[in-house]
Amino acid sequence: MFIPFFQTLREAGIPVSLREYLAFLEGMKAGLVTYDVEGFYYLARTAMVKDERHLDRFDQAFAKTFEGLENISFEQTLDAVNLPEDWLRKMAEKHLSPEEMAEIEALGGFDKLMDTLRERLKEQQGRHQGGNKWIGTAGTSPFGAYGYNPEGVRIGQDRSRHQRAVKVWDKREFKNLDDSVELGTRNIKVALKRLRRWARDGAAEELDLDETIRATADHGYLDVKTRPERRNAVKVLLFLDVGGSMDPYIQLVEELFSAARSEFKHLEYYYFHNCLYEGVWRDNRRRWDQQTPTAEVLRTYGPDYKCIFVGDASMSPYEVAMPGGANEHWNEEAGQVWLQRARAQWPGHLWLNPTPERYWQYTQSITMIRQIFEDRMVPMTLEGIERGMKALSRAT
Repeated sequence: MFIPFFQTLREAGIPVSLREYLAFLEGMKAGLVTYDVEGFYYLARTAMVKDERHLDRFDQAFAKTFEGLENISFEQTLDAVNLPEDWLRKMAEKHLSPEEMAEIEALGGFDKLMDTLRERLKEQQGRHQGGNKWIGTAGTSPFGAYGYNPEGVRIGQDRSRHQRAVKVWDKREFKNLDDSVELGTRNIKVALKRLRRWARDGAAEELDLDETIRATADHGYLDVKTRPERRNAVKVLLFLDVGGSMDPYIQLVEELFSAARSEFKHLEYYYFHNCLYEGVWRDNRRRWDQQTPTAEVLRTYGPDYKCIFVGDASMSPYEVAMPGGANEHWNEEAGQVWLQRARAQWPGHLWLNPTPERYWQYTQSITMIRQIFEDRMVPMTLEGIERGMKALSRAT
């Protein structure tokens, strides 16, 4: 019955396996969802989507397969009334508050509501809009669409105005999680999680549920056990390119910085312009009078830090290769010398480039820096950052 759905998912590029499809069928057979469209959606998504990057594709495939699932046209209304009563009861309980259910009971209960609907369908001819009795739209009748009534039955409406029967798959709340798009803060957090490494330290302040259950069973009384709280043990050092050709990417870099600060407890950062030279800074307003010597940064942070350069790597080749090549000051040593020192100090290193990857081959300086970093350069997309985080996790 659901083979076309399975095929549509595969055609959409979702790597759903036969085992996952069979797990979905087992869930249906076990009655995990019955006469519940929204529950059916979540069961299918839980069983057959294992990577958040594919959530939006799933929503599109679901909408394509089950288009019109929630729509009941006026011509189909008589058939809709004959839907199983337990289905209608479950939908009412799901979308109405306890107070609204109490109102229904006060007016005669659910049976009275459905009996009245059947009578109105027999009496009414044609479309009706407004009012509080006939089946129609934009009114307060319990039956119809685009209106409001706490004991209402929706008929012939393609969307909900009061969020009582939301078509969640059409909302596509995860559409910006596709791995081909540039990132927002939430997406960056998702990608950066690949780098986190948890360690146990600090005070014993976190409930150890497994040990509590085991100790309680052994002793015959509640024996609460705690353990040191889990903390993110990864140390990250960010070098952020600012100014010039990076201006179009200000918002994107800000989002990356915001996400990184929330994800990593041990985060240090410095700014540079175009290429790494003998000085970096923390405050762009004081970049000329409060620089930190790059040599000092190299001495301060040990090789256990993960080093990430963020920049478009687009500049004159002389800025990378030659002393005096910097466009704002005289650099006694070439930028590539400082980049190589950084690579040697921090074996776990990466260059994150906001320039779309398809354009890299046309900029000589990008090619040069890719060679210096031994091709450890990734684009600032969800897929790119995930690839980079995996590489950093493996680096020692």
